[in-house]
Amino acid sequence: MTKILLPTDFSDNAWSAIIYALKLYANEHCTFYILNSTNLKASRVSSFSNKLLTTMRDNAKKDLADLKTKLIETNANGNHEFEIILNIGSLDDAVETAIQKYEIDLVIMGTKGATGAKEIFFGSNTTKIIKKIKNCPLLMIPDNYEFKIPKQIAFPTDYQRDCDAKELHYLKKLADLYHSKIRVVHINEKEKLSETQEKNYTTLQQYLVDNEHSFHWIPNYTSKAQGITNFIEELEIDILAMIYYSHSFIERITREPIIKKIGFHPTIPFLVIPE
Repeated sequence: MTKILLPTDFSDNAWSAIIYALKLYANEHCTFYILNSTNLKASRVSSFSNKLLTTMRDNAKKDLADLKTKLIETNANGNHEFEIILNIGSLDDAVETAIQKYEIDLVIMGTKGATGAKEIFFGSNTTKIIKKIKNCPLLMIPDNYEFKIPKQIAFPTDYQRDCDAKELHYLKKLADLYHSKIRVVHINEKEKLSETQEKNYTTLQQYLVDNEHSFHWIPNYTSKAQGITNFIEELEIDILAMIYYSHSFIERITREPIIKKIGFHPTIPFLVIPE
């Protein structure tokens, strides 16, 4: 049974991400763990009475229980089970703890929180989780994204580093849900691949032999973000998947989350695969 963690702040964006998760895994036996975490800083806690803290905790428990009931009634899928988790602490710590405790296979969440501004692609919580989680993939769902069967998954790579079986396992498992085609895309920075790149290209071909896939070379745009965005639009890609590692494209955009500066705002689900 697949175990999926669904962090929520009870916002519309979080609800949209949860619904996407239920539809994406409609045909799979899953346990969904619904997590809410409220970070009460020490300075605030000291000013609160124990009674008030208890009230806040009880309210959060009730909201989680109500959400679970709503999901059961809305979903009505015999393949799915739901559990609720309440954590008083930072969301990134709560997610990390839940992944280890419940052996989570995938985290699915919205890109924004309840107060997310339109010009921000990654909310602060999302960015922290991307940076912190090292042993579980994270699928981020854009605001108000409507589910559709993922027929194509884009996987950008520069072939500079070897993708091992564990990293590609996450990509292949996602593709296997609906027999999605994996489109590997490389931005041409030089006319020829180096010896290392050729080796990694061949290895990637071998790993993907059991999945429908194709390899694409696109021009070296001034902005990699623009190149990837154009590829997504032109080929009507349904999910973007990338590996997070030091000095990678994802690491750069998590350090610079304002769209006007990075020029990157995918309108499709984004799978971040841990190194």
